[in-house]
Amino acid sequence: MTVISLKRQFSHAVDDTPEDIVLDINVEDLSFGYGKDDKATPVLKDLKLRINGPQLISILGPNGVGKSTLIHCMNKILSPTSGKVFIGERDLSEISIKDLSKHMGYVPYASSDSFPLSVTDTILMGRHPHSKWGKLDDDLRVVHMTLQMIGIEELADRSFNELSAGQHQKVMLARGLAQEPKILLLDEPTSNLDIRYQLEITRLLRDLSHSQKMIVLMISHDINIASKYSDNIIMLHGGNIYATGTPNEVITKENIEHVYEVGCNVIEDDGRPHVILKDNVTAEPFDEPHSVVSVS
Repeated sequence: MTVISLKRQFSHAVDDTPEDIVLDINVEDLSFGYGKDDKATPVLKDLKLRINGPQLISILGPNGVGKSTLIHCMNKILSPTSGKVFIGERDLSEISIKDLSKHMGYVPYASSDSFPLSVTDTILMGRHPHSKWGKLDDDLRVVHMTLQMIGIEELADRSFNELSAGQHQKVMLARGLAQEPKILLLDEPTSNLDIRYQLEITRLLRDLSHSQKMIVLMISHDINIASKYSDNIIMLHGGNIYATGTPNEVITKENIEHVYEVGCNVIEDDGRPHVILKDNVTAEPFDEPHSVVSVS
């Protein structure tokens, strides 16, 4: 079994209750295929994986290798064709959606989400699994704390639909965090964002995983940003786990060239691997330089 574990050790004992042991995801022989019976198209095949302890983990791999399928099997959007997922000691199939939502948050890939609500009300939607009659003040307190945690207090009264893409993504992250999850799954949280917001949000996710003691598991297509901030990386290829470990262990020239089928060089930057892509096709030299396009 492939095991990913945080190197830091806890200094306190952990009570044997679902509230405390939820920082453990165990995937046993998980397979998934779209379709029925022998006509099913296999996407994931016999995955074995264990994630333990608070950390930021990035799932990498080219399109179509099953990255979204994997996290959807972890949060009950999809049911595995075979195999099991355990959250702590509990079989995921035996946990209700409401109970699961108390422990696990999910931020989907949805750049066009639209909510005709204020930012506060949008984030308040994340409190639904915990909401009880007469507890609105408690829910609003959590929303306010989440706004502060993400650093977007000034957006509290703004309309969600008036926000920029980067602000939009932070509010969606805040809505997931308002669930007070111990596990947070994100499907390409930095897609369609400029470089500044990509760095800012990924750094924020790493910091939150450590300070709030959460497992944060995100799908990413940016190898270098994932390498810069992730504690561990899962690299998928051909419906299987091709490599797991720290960025230095996974982001290698051999792995990138095999999984992504592109040439590259891998250098070290601040102790982390950084990928420089190479075009396998040699460009024809130009006989004459390009003319400069001017705007009057």
